[in-house]
Amino acid sequence: MVHQYKSNGYNIVLDVCSGSVHVVDDMVYDIIGIYENKTKDQIADALPQYDRDEVFEACDEISQLVSDGTLFTEDVFKDYIIDFKKRKTVVKALCIHIAHDCNLACRYCFAGEGEYKGDRALMPLDIAKKSLDFLVANSGSRRNLEVDFFGGEPLMNWDVVKQTVEYGRSLEKKYDKNFRFTLTTNGLLLNDEIMEFANKEMSNVVLSIDGRKEIHDYMRPTRNGKGSYDILLPKFQEFAKKREGKSYYVRGTYTHNNLDFAKDVIHMADMGFDQISIEPVVSLPEEPYAIKEEDIPILLEQYDILAKEMLKRYKEGRGFNFFHFMIDLTGGPCVAKRLSGCGSGTEYLAVTPWGDLYPCHQFVGEEGFCIGNVNDGITKPEIVDEFKLCNVYAKDKCKDCFARFYCSGGCAANSFKFHGNILDAYDIGCELQKKRIECAIMMKAAMADIDENKHN
Repeated sequence: MVHQYKSNGYNIVLDVCSGSVHVVDDMVYDIIGIYENKTKDQIADALPQYDRDEVFEACDEISQLVSDGTLFTEDVFKDYIIDFKKRKTVVKALCIHIAHDCNLACRYCFAGEGEYKGDRALMPLDIAKKSLDFLVANSGSRRNLEVDFFGGEPLMNWDVVKQTVEYGRSLEKKYDKNFRFTLTTNGLLLNDEIMEFANKEMSNVVLSIDGRKEIHDYMRPTRNGKGSYDILLPKFQEFAKKREGKSYYVRGTYTHNNLDFAKDVIHMADMGFDQISIEPVVSLPEEPYAIKEEDIPILLEQYDILAKEMLKRYKEGRGFNFFHFMIDLTGGPCVAKRLSGCGSGTEYLAVTPWGDLYPCHQFVGEEGFCIGNVNDGITKPEIVDEFKLCNVYAKDKCKDCFARFYCSGGCAANSFKFHGNILDAYDIGCELQKKRIECAIMMKAAMADIDENKHN
C-alpha cells in the first residue's frame, strides 16, 4: 500500500508497510499514482504531458524501488497476530493513581476532578509499594520499567511519591531492574523542594497548561473558580530551566473553544518552552467544548500552520519540539507496535489508590474493566486477552488506513467511549492523527533541506 500527498511544496510518497518515504518530482508522483498493473506504454499514454522517454526511465527506477522492498511492499507481519493471544503477559509500565483528588476543576476532565466516578482518596504507601512489587513480579526478564505518578494531582500526596521512589530504588539492585519514574502535575503545589527531587529522580515531567492565559483560565480554573495560569506559568518556566536537558513536556488540551490551537502552541514556545504537546479533547458531542466533525477542516489547517511556523523557527535557530510531529522514519514501522499498540491492558496498567488494576488510566472507574488488584494480581485474564488483540489487525477501520502502523489503531478507551467496544476507532481522532503524521513526514523532508542548505 502506498500513500501519496502534497504538503508545503513537497510531493511525498509513503510506502505504508515498509515505512519508506520518497520525496519525488511531479512526474514520478503522477507515475506512482497509476503504476500498479500497468505497462510502461500504458503509463506513458496516460500521462501525455511528460516526455515519453523520461516516463520510461522513471518507470525503471520505480521498478527498482519495488525490487528493493521500499515501494508497494506487502505486509509480512499480519499473520503473526494469529498466535499473539498466546503470548505471556509481561507488564512493563504502571500508571499509579497516587491521588484521586485535585485542586483544579478542569471543565473537560475525564476523571471528574480526580475522582474517577468514585470517592476522593490518596494512595497509602503500602499500596504504592505493593504496586511496585506487582510490577517487578510481572515484568519477566524486562529490566527497564516505567512508573508514572498520576492523578488527580499527584503533588497532593507528595510524601508518598517520594517514599515510593525510595522504595523503588531499593528494589533495583535486588531484582536487577531499572525504574524510570515520571510525574504529571498541574503545578499549583510546585516548590523548590519538589523541583529538586523531581530533577534528581524523575526521568520525565509533564506540566499541564493549555496555552494562552484566557484559554487556560477558562478550561482549568481552581476550585474557587479563579484562573490558575498566573500561578503556575512562572513555576513551569523555572522548572523547565532547572530540568537542564532532562525530559519534560508542557502539555495542553485544545477544545472547540480554541480551534486556533496553533496560537496556543506558539504561545508556549514564546514563553520559553521547547518541549510542547497539545492534544484534542476527547468528549461526547453534547459537551459544549467537544470537537465536532465540522471542526475538522479548521483543525487540519491549524496543523499546517503550526508545521510551517515550526520550520520557520527551525531555520532561524530557535526551533522547538511538538510531541505529535515527532516521528522516527529510520527503522520503519515498529513490529511490536503493530501487534500491541500502546500496550494498555497487557504491558501497561493503571493502579487505583486502593490497589485495583485497570487496563489504563482512562478505564479507571469503568464498570467491568477491573482486571485484578496488587494483592492478588490479575484475576480476570479474559479481559487481558481481549486487549491483546486490540491492534490494527483486529480493527476494520484500520485495514486500509495509511496511518495504522504509526497510531497502532488508536486509543482503546476512546473507542469504548464512542462505540462501546475497544475494537473500533474514534473517527475524529483518526482524521487528526492522519494529518499529524503527514505534517511530521513533510517536516522531516523540509528540515533535511534546511540542514543541507546550511552546510552548502
